[in-house]
Amino acid sequence: MIERRAAFHALHHTGRPLLLPNAWDHASAAALAARGHPAVGTTSLGVAATAGLPDGAAATASETLALARRLARLPVLLTVDVEAGFSDDPAQVAGYVAELAGLGVVGINLEDGRCDGTLADPECVAEKIAAVKAAVPDLFVNARTDTWWLNVPDPLPQALRRAHAYRAAGADGIFVPGAVDVATLRLLTERLDAPVNALYQPGGPGLTELGRAGVARLSTGSLLFRAALGAAVAAADAIRAEGGSAAGLPSYAEVQDLVPADGD
Repeated sequence: MIERRAAFHALHHTGRPLLLPNAWDHASAAALAARGHPAVGTTSLGVAATAGLPDGAAATASETLALARRLARLPVLLTVDVEAGFSDDPAQVAGYVAELAGLGVVGINLEDGRCDGTLADPECVAEKIAAVKAAVPDLFVNARTDTWWLNVPDPLPQALRRAHAYRAAGADGIFVPGAVDVATLRLLTERLDAPVNALYQPGGPGLTELGRAGVARLSTGSLLFRAALGAAVAAADAIRAEGGSAAGLPSYAEVQDLVPADGD
């Protein structure tokens, strides 16, 4: 596991952003691994929606753990979105993450946004990060600050203050979803001594442009899950309108091949 976690850390220092696609079940993660992605993350929205539960409300701890147990068997480096840690108690967060690490998980996302649309106290978040790093020192902790995501007024100064606090607590990377302006991202990468993770936005800058701005990682977040859901509904609508087409879809056999022969 030490080598696998080191390999994941190294993917953030190649000179080109790591494209991290986010899966929501075994099939999506297995398909992404089969296409050669060296690392796959989970999307908390996809995990929650699949289980019929709300995202960001600390309601999916057991579902997230069960999914990690299944995905850890895949030949890919796995990082898991744990929302805000499913607890405000740093010791409980560290215990939960240590259980994930024991399954083979190499990293986590830990966010400071709360379900009521406000930001958590940065000291509380820093305490969670420090507890996790004390429990699993080589795990990659990607600390997410939601100053842009929650439309905080003048988000940059607060994002920097929070990022520095999280970094001082041991965070290995800083995730700034919602920050899509290249100039802002370049400023963040210049002022932070840790890999900066951006969230891909359709129509926004791509890997090459983000790489020039110093971004180390680009996540798809819930995009792939939402795209799959939209495609499923569109296919059903097309069939109802007698204009359906199955072109480009994976076959039944191809999907079956994503599942281990023994079902484990």
